[in-house]
Parts: sequence; structure tokens; C-alpha cells
Amino acid sequence: MTSSPVAPDSTMEIIGRAVELGRSGDVAAARIGLLDVWQQIGASGDPFHRCTLAHYLADLCDHPAEALIWDTRALDAAASITDDRAQQHHHSLQVAGFYPSLFLNIADNLRRLEAFDSALEHITQAEERCGALPDDGYGETIRTAIREVHRSIDDRDSARRESAPGAS
Repeated sequence: MTSSPVAPDSTMEIIGRAVELGRSGDVAAARIGLLDVWQQIGASGDPFHRCTLAHYLADLCDHPAEALIWDTRALDAAASITDDRAQQHHHSLQVAGFYPSLFLNIADNLRRLEAFDSALEHITQAEERCGALPDDGYGETIRTAIREVHRSIDDRDSARRESAPGAS
């Protein structure tokens, strides 16, 4: 959600820098940066900003309950994003393509909390929306993770996946 912007967006640039900090291993600085932006945009700010920020911030949470809160915020915000708004950030974005990852993340958190029935409902939602994923590396990464999480739900396995974002 952060590459090739159509128009400059300083909030997305700040979010992008924080995400890069997290990916480079500076999780504490990434969390601080994202939480600072959250304080500025708040729960009623631009839904695209809220969705993106919450989605990435959830990946930086150690505890699945905390991650679940941020992933739920991301999913809630996605419901208010239009394709036109998403395409202001990047011309190829379609909001429908956000949902497989959003439902996947919620399912994974619920699974880690041993709420397997609820996790199954959410992973099913992710599977049903996979058609909106691109046929590229990103799409395959999400499809693979959905299969992994579904298998873990079926096995009643609550361990953190090695392939999960932020996993060490």
C-alpha cells in the first residue's frame, strides 16, 4: 500500500518511513512513529490512512490481543475507503484487494488466542476474497499465509507462524 504514489501524501510518507524502520529491525522506533501519526489522525481521520497505519502497526505488536485491536481498526477503516481514494495513493489499488490480508490477520490473531471457531470464520472470509488479489508475489504471499493459517486453525495450533510479519 505504500509504493508509487499518484499524488504526494505526507501522512503516507511518514507511515512508509515507520514501516521501513520496522522492517529494518527498529520496531520500537516504528511503533513510536506510527502511534504519533495515529494521535494526529485519530479514529475519525482519513480511512485510508487509518487502515494503512493500523494494518502495519498490528504487525509490530508482540501480543495477539493487541494486534487484534489494530487489525480490527484496519478492517473497520477499510469499509469506508473508496477505490477512488485508494487510487489517489496508487493507481492500481482496489479496496477489494485489501480484504484477504485484513481477514487473514484477524484470523491469525484469533487463532493465536485459541479462539479457533472465530478464527475459522475470518479465514473463510479471507479465502472467499482471494480472487481480488493480484497474480504477483504479494498475492501469492497472502494466499500462502491463508493456507498456513487455515491449516493451523484445523490443527488447533496457536503458535506464532515463522512466516508472520514481524516474526523473529
